[in-house]
Amino acid sequence: MRSYSDRVHYEISWEESLRYGTLGLTLIDRNRATPGFTLYSPTYENKTFLLNMAGEIVHDWTHPGEVGNYAYLMEHGNLLVATRTAEGPKMPAKGGLIREVDWHGNVLWEYTDHAQHHDFRMAPNGNLIYVAWKPMTPDQVARIRGDHEVPAPGSSVQGDVIREVDREGNLVWEWVAAEHLEIEAYPLSASSSTGNYAHVNAVMPLKDGRILLCFRHIDLLAVLDPATGRFTWTYCDRDLGGPHDFQMNAAGNFMVFANRSDQSPRGSAVLEINPATKDILWKYQGSPTHTFDSHYISGCQRLESGNTLICEGLWGRIFEVTPDADIVWEYINPRFVTQTRGPSIGEVNAVFRAYRYAPDSPQISGRLDNRMA
Repeated sequence: MRSYSDRVHYEISWEESLRYGTLGLTLIDRNRATPGFTLYSPTYENKTFLLNMAGEIVHDWTHPGEVGNYAYLMEHGNLLVATRTAEGPKMPAKGGLIREVDWHGNVLWEYTDHAQHHDFRMAPNGNLIYVAWKPMTPDQVARIRGDHEVPAPGSSVQGDVIREVDREGNLVWEWVAAEHLEIEAYPLSASSSTGNYAHVNAVMPLKDGRILLCFRHIDLLAVLDPATGRFTWTYCDRDLGGPHDFQMNAAGNFMVFANRSDQSPRGSAVLEINPATKDILWKYQGSPTHTFDSHYISGCQRLESGNTLICEGLWGRIFEVTPDADIVWEYINPRFVTQTRGPSIGEVNAVFRAYRYAPDSPQISGRLDNRMA
């Protein structure tokens, strides 16, 4: 894979944009959209942008390397970001260097684990919890089953490990998926890669100490109790189709971006799930369904207004919908990078996740003129 410096990134011309539709801000309903600032990091770049409701960049950060998928604003307004390092496994969604930076980009804290990938969060106790790769043993690899194919005997397969480290970088705790999962009970899905079993792409620590985990390659959502190493809740369904961004919203319900890769009818979905009953309380799909469709990455966020911000990652599309599924704000990432490898090649404008922050939120308040929202 090429380094960031080898990639060509640019804002696509109006003529070229006809192949993608209108770029930048495409729609805003001022009466129903939720005021605030939207944060996103274009895939394969070293930048993070903060947009106002007009789709204008009002602030940005430049990082030392390609963003390892995304960044987010912490409660006190500092940015937590992972960037790709040269060392470690050469796999998609790799980070390696995790930094906390202030509003001006000054480095306040950093930690390096060259095997880190996908997600990373500051826990309520101030420690860092993140996902990393760890090679599986031959015996563990031999136990892998699959709906489509499985690794050949003797293959090198990366498994997942969840680690917690303190502010001094000391390892507090770790959970190795291959040592706790009943591997035979969770076969690889048809759309998964044989080089990485399970594939955790989301980790969210809860206030009670439990951790939400999303396993893309085995279509599993789970709540992990670190004290026992066991799951206290699971939801496994092939119709999730390689899900992303498993989380808990303010109402205590679970939300997830169901990519629905290789599922029929064609199209992704955002689900809100009742943890007690596992009933689907709310669902967003396109109409027709194929008009909302991202087979990889992507995410969602329930806003205080009750609307939902959705990142349709494949298309670099960030949009807000009401509970009745009306689209009231939409922005298409106008920055494209030429890719020759990966899940999509050519001119790519993908976005892993996006977040909306209210003008009076702890992350924004006092840092920007509210009239810019």
